[in-house]
Formats: sequence, C-alpha cells, structure tokens
Amino acid sequence: MTRGGRIKERETAERRCIVTGEVQPKAGLVRFVVGPDNTVVPDILERLPGRGMYVSATRAAIDAAGRKEFARAAKAQVTVPADLADEVERMLVRRVIDLIALARKAGLAICGFEKVKAQLDKAQFDSRAVRVLLQADDGSERGKAKLWTPTGARYFSCLSSEELGFAFGRQSVIHGALSAGALSDHVVEEASKLRGMREDDGSQGTAGKDIEAR
Repeated sequence: MTRGGRIKERETAERRCIVTGEVQPKAGLVRFVVGPDNTVVPDILERLPGRGMYVSATRAAIDAAGRKEFARAAKAQVTVPADLADEVERMLVRRVIDLIALARKAGLAICGFEKVKAQLDKAQFDSRAVRVLLQADDGSERGKAKLWTPTGARYFSCLSSEELGFAFGRQSVIHGALSAGALSDHVVEEASKLRGMREDDGSQGTAGKDIEAR
C-alpha cells in the first residue's frame, strides 16, 4: 500500500478516546502502550507492541488521563509519568521537524519569505504548489500577515523559529511551505496533533529545547 493509501486508511480508521469516550479518527488521537515496567509510554509512530490505548491529541485530554483511565483501558495496574503530556509534546515536535526535513530532502519544502511568496503566487494556478504553509509562532505578525493560505492548503504556526530552523538545517526560519505529496500529508496529521498540545496552555513550554540540528 502507498503512503497516501496509509494516510487515507488512518483518516477513516476510528478509535475511542479513553478520556472523553468519543469515537474519532485515529489521526486525531495519540496511541499509548504499557511498557515492560508497567509504565504508560506514548507511541507516536504507532509501532510499539502491546494493547493500544488512545487519547485525544490535546494537552487537556492527556493531562486528564490518569492512572484510573489507563489502568481500565490496559486492564492492569500501571504507572503514569507526571510529565506524560510534556513528553508527548516533545515527541511530536521531533516528529514534525523530522517530517519537514524529509520533505525538504525530497524537494517538497522551501523556506524564506520571497521563496514562499513566489510559491503561493504559483498556487493560484496550481493547487498542488502549496499543501502546507508553515510560519514560526514567534515570528513577526506583520510579516506573517503578508502571506496567505491557498484554498485547500493547511496553515500551521505551532513551531518556533528555532524549531522550524532545525527542519531546514538553519539557525532559524520564519516562513516555510510544502507542496503536495505524501510527506506533506504526514506533516498535516502530526502538526495538527502538536497544535492541539500547544494551544491548550497558550505556550510552547519546553518542547524542542533539546533538539539537535541534523
């Protein structure tokens, strides 16, 4: 199955959030499993073995998922780290940065105001020119307002200029854009989760501080 096919399958597959009880697409949930020491661990890539437990990808939901909810879902006594939501945020930051970096290497990502503006102009005639518009959360609002999000594209401002810089191999980046492709679809999915983790408390916390440039 192609990457695009896997994305579509994930968007249609549904799971129940152990906190809210709502059934929703897996794309909007974070998977957790119980490790060998009975500690709850995030499974951002959804590859770890064990019974999956799903929580809505928001800081409020993960903070509310205490030992009782996880123990009920796991049908066993578990330990829930006090900084579980922070760890999820850190892992999502790394995941989004890695995906943007892969998109850059695949020729799907650009950065810099003038380059992004030119790509947006192109998007008026080619809808695949811009799938995702990325702007640093700590960038100038005046500067960011000069760029527009094409119809059908997604806009994210959930990374700092330093974090976005890591993705492009630079010290800092304010403006970035990804053209259409399977990797860009992955960015949309993971960035949506990261935005949910960061919007609840109105800050970016400590996530991303330990990231090393590649």
